[in-house]
Amino acid sequence: MPDLRADLIATARELQPAGLNKGTSGNVSVRDGDGFLITPTGLAYDTLAPDDIPRMALDGSWAGARKPSSEWRFHRDLYAARPEIGAVVHAHSPFAVSLACLRRDIPPFHYMIARFGGDTIRCADYAIFGSQELSTAAMRAMEGRRGCLLANHGLLVAGRDLAEAFALAVELEELCEQYWRACQLGMPVLLTAGEMSAVLEQFKGYGQQ
Repeated sequence: MPDLRADLIATARELQPAGLNKGTSGNVSVRDGDGFLITPTGLAYDTLAPDDIPRMALDGSWAGARKPSSEWRFHRDLYAARPEIGAVVHAHSPFAVSLACLRRDIPPFHYMIARFGGDTIRCADYAIFGSQELSTAAMRAMEGRRGCLLANHGLLVAGRDLAEAFALAVELEELCEQYWRACQLGMPVLLTAGEMSAVLEQFKGYGQQ
């Protein structure tokens, strides 16, 4: 049985060196049987020990020495609605936040947008952090997708495990930076619906299955 708490802490600690987070912002979770483990609220990742990681049930109840992240609702709702999801990462990375503050979807300026399941990266409507309204908005933006922006807030990604969720967070922040930089020179030339459809078809067999 893998040590999920240790793996969760290791992933959380990777966020800052990867440029995805500073301080105690953001949160990480991993599915654990019929519930999930999630980083606690307000604790620096470099201080975390396994006993600091609370376990949550899908009804919102939790057990452990520390309170769960205030953003637990969109983690819970993703696990409840999508059985293929095994881990979730939320981060306040600089380029994702910059675009989220413009409340823009990211269009198909690059074929790697397809890695997230569609021809755009949607930006969810704004709602206050930690609220059910935010989770509802995030779930709409994540429909058929593995990543989205949260308006005036940050990024949200979901993968089959912690390694994939972390990789998706890095990829989404990189795409946000590339789009931001391209926009400094003008409006990027977008791939057509047909071109993106072909990429999405190719991605069905992309990577190690």
